[in-house]
Amino acid sequence: MEGSGAASVLAYSTANIGSYLRRNGYGEEGERHQSACVDLAAMELTIVGPGRAGMSIALAAHAAGHAIVGVVGRTLGSTEPAAASVGATAYGIDAEFPSSDLMVIATRDDVIGAVAASIAGRIRPADGAGVVHLSGLVASTVLEPLAQAGYLTGTFHPLQTLPTPEAGAARLAGAWVGITADELRPRLVELAESIGAIPMDIADEDKALYHAAAAAAANFPLASLAMSSDLFKDAGVPFEAARPLVEAIVANAFELGPRAALTGPVARGDVDTVARQLGAVAGAEPRWLADFAAAVQSLARLSGNGPQFDDMLSAWRRPLRDGEQ
Repeated sequence: MEGSGAASVLAYSTANIGSYLRRNGYGEEGERHQSACVDLAAMELTIVGPGRAGMSIALAAHAAGHAIVGVVGRTLGSTEPAAASVGATAYGIDAEFPSSDLMVIATRDDVIGAVAASIAGRIRPADGAGVVHLSGLVASTVLEPLAQAGYLTGTFHPLQTLPTPEAGAARLAGAWVGITADELRPRLVELAESIGAIPMDIADEDKALYHAAAAAAANFPLASLAMSSDLFKDAGVPFEAARPLVEAIVANAFELGPRAALTGPVARGDVDTVARQLGAVAGAEPRWLADFAAAVQSLARLSGNGPQFDDMLSAWRRPLRDGEQ
């Protein structure tokens, strides 16, 4: 079925993808697309859920030469602008819409099953039609009603932040995509590669741990940065001053590994310096004191210096516990 209603081979060059993104203000991502994308068979895609994730995939796939034949949303009026952005037809969720090479369910995790069951009872699959959802946590088995109806099923999770459809489409270049599929896997690998992404296999039974790892990487650093921003402000230093330091630390973590990249007083076992830091935090931002102490404890364990900091941290925990009572 792949390529039905569309060119059998993408009539585009990788330079076109880079040009598309550069025109929209994403120069570096455009360059990555130009070097990463490859010419593969064109597909027809239907997007169910015109939110940030679904439309990021739609824009990237459209730029890569795939045809977005339908965008399905809760109401026709709210869906039409998204559909128009990729030259697609808009449909309400209760409408009859045509099958395609690949249907992408891009809804909230808690409604994927209901959407799948609704579609399975109404939309008959064309020969070889596939359907995926974009969740990194929900198992592919939630699509069982669609599998029973004759669809090939799987999951396609971009390991990337997608803040807007336009920024998300650009950031898919070079991002990794977690794929869970059997028969549908080759098609999903081709889709990932065509938009400049890097496919990887994720087993259903590993998804909760994979999702936890993604949350730790994407969300937890923001708590530390928020704490840092407040402390810098109190010290009269702009938060922007930390940007080169943070970028270098992140680069070191991926080049050397997180443990080898660790520097600073905790890694050196400098208990006195850390005690002075805790005293300064207690004076300026007491609301951050427990978080700072917890971060020190984690770093001490990571560096193998945990015993050196136990007594000092215990002394700080006692007043913290007293203050909570």
